[in-house]
Parts: sequence; structure tokens; C-alpha cells
Amino acid sequence: MNTADVAGDQVGGSRADGQSPEDAWTVMQRFYAAEAAYVSAGGFGKASYDDVAAYLDPEVVLHQAPGLPFTGTGTWRGHDGMERFLALFSEVWESMEFLEQEHWGDENTVVVRNRVRFRARATGRHVDTLIVQLITVRNGRMLECRPFYWDPQAVADACRVDVGGGGGA
Repeated sequence: MNTADVAGDQVGGSRADGQSPEDAWTVMQRFYAAEAAYVSAGGFGKASYDDVAAYLDPEVVLHQAPGLPFTGTGTWRGHDGMERFLALFSEVWESMEFLEQEHWGDENTVVVRNRVRFRARATGRHVDTLIVQLITVRNGRMLECRPFYWDPQAVADACRVDVGGGGGA
């Protein structure tokens, strides 16, 4: 099946701004690189958010699963919401490395299977995990993202600071 079959119309042409259309995967590759650089630089107050924002639609919505140390309310909206999310995300993670990526989709939608290695700031622990994301792109920018974590408990455990105790007689 070719992209024209998936998209329901012919690939190519130009956008309203005169630029050639980019497929959703290309947009996401650029977003992932900007996101990883932002996190590695320390996030809010330590890195410029502009490179990340360049790949986000003004009406972007991120739906995070509850129960993870960086999900907050679970839904993050607009550039301000995404900046707040990435600030929290950067407080939790010292680094993120994309080890493997597979993707399926067209110019408007992509499903990405990421194998990612995170390093937690508070504990120094690494966690390798799989994340599948369903992403919608509009006009060359991410409009909506729904990530699904394979092992949310391992992610939470990597961030959990063990409190000394244990006692004994």
C-alpha cells in the first residue's frame, strides 16, 4: 500500500505557505532531536524551548497516562502546556536516548515504536523501555500525541528515591 492509499489523496503538492509538505515521521524525527537536546541541557531555565516549539502546533495536545512521575494532570495543551510538561519531564530525566525506532503512517498521522533509555536525575538509574505513540501532525507540526508505555512501573521505579530505613536490632 502506498502513501496515497493511506492518506486518501495524492502525496506531494504544496502547503498554503508554499513549502513542500513533510510527512509526520520527518516532523517527529526533528521533534525528538529537539526534545532530547532540551532534556539533556536541563530543561526550563537552562535550555531554549524555541527549538522544541518549532515542531508543535499552537493547539497541540499531549495525553499522558496517569501514574508516572512526570504526567501531572495527564493532559497538556498548547505551547505553554507543553513547555510546563517538558519542564517537569526535564526535572525527572537527566537524559533520554532513542535506541530503536520504527514507524508507520503518512503525512498526517504516525505510529512510532520507540525503545528509549532514560536516566533519572534524582537516582541516576537507567531504564530501557518501549513507548508506542500515536501522533497527529498538522501543517508540519505535532498536533496531538498519545504515548503508551510498555512498563510504566519500571519507569516509576527508576525515579523513586529509596528512603533509608530498614532498621534492625
